[in-house]
Amino acid sequence: MADFSGADLRGSRFDRADLAGARFWATDLSGARFQGVDLSRVVMRGVDLVDVEITGEIVNVTINGVDVGPLVEAELDRRYPDRARMRPEDPAGFRAAWVILERLWDQTVARARRLPPELLDESVDGEWSFIETLRHLVFATDAWVNRAIGGDPSPWDPLGLPWDEGADRPGVPRDRAARPSLDTVLELRRRRMSTVAATLAALTDESLAAQTTPVEGPGWPEPKSYPVRQCLRIVLNEEWHHRLYAERDLTVLETQISAR
Repeated sequence: MADFSGADLRGSRFDRADLAGARFWATDLSGARFQGVDLSRVVMRGVDLVDVEITGEIVNVTINGVDVGPLVEAELDRRYPDRARMRPEDPAGFRAAWVILERLWDQTVARARRLPPELLDESVDGEWSFIETLRHLVFATDAWVNRAIGGDPSPWDPLGLPWDEGADRPGVPRDRAARPSLDTVLELRRRRMSTVAATLAALTDESLAAQTTPVEGPGWPEPKSYPVRQCLRIVLNEEWHHRLYAERDLTVLETQISAR
C-alpha cells in the first residue's frame, strides 16, 4: 500500500483514481474540490467543516450525532413547494409532476433567452453550460424512457451528453466540443419531452408497477430489468435538479453582465 506520509501533494489531480479504504490523518484538504466522487461509508473525526458547500445525495449522514438528511429534505421541500410532487406514487401523480416540470422549464428557458447567446455555452465554476445541461437531459430521456422502458437498444441522438464521470460506451455519443444552437437543442428537448408526456399519458397502475424488459447491446442503463417506477423517478429527478443547477448558473451569468 502506498504511503504518502509527510508528502507535499498540493495541487495534485486524482482523476478516476481508486482511493477506497484510504486513510487521511492530520491532512490538509482545504480548497480541495470533489466532483462525481463516491463518499459512501466515509468516517470523519475531528474535522473542521467551515465554509463548505456540498451538493448531492444526502442519506444517513450524521453530523455531531444528528442525522442531517431529513432536516435537509424538509428544508428543501419548504423552499420549493413543488419539490414534494416529484416523489409521486401513482400514474396521476407522475403526470402532475411532469406538467410542473414543463412549466418550470418554460420559465427557465425564457430566462436563458434574455442572455447573449454566447453565454449559453459558458461554464460556471466548471459545471455544464446551459446548453450542455439541456443536452444531458436529452440523453437521460433516451436512456431511461426510450431505452429502458421503450426497448430501443440505441436511441441516442449525436448531441446527447452523458454524465462526465461515466465511462465511454460503444455507440453512445459524448461530443463535448459540439456547439449547437439553443433552438437546435430545444427542438431535441421538445421531442424528448413529448415522448415522456406520451409515456405518462399511457401509464396505468399495472404498467407503473411492472419491470422493464432487459435491452441487449451496449449503452446505458446496463442490460437488465428495472422497475418502471424507478426509471420514471430518475427522469423526474434529473429534470428537477438540473433545472435548479441551471437557475443557479444563470444567476451568476446575469450578475456578470450587470457588472460590466
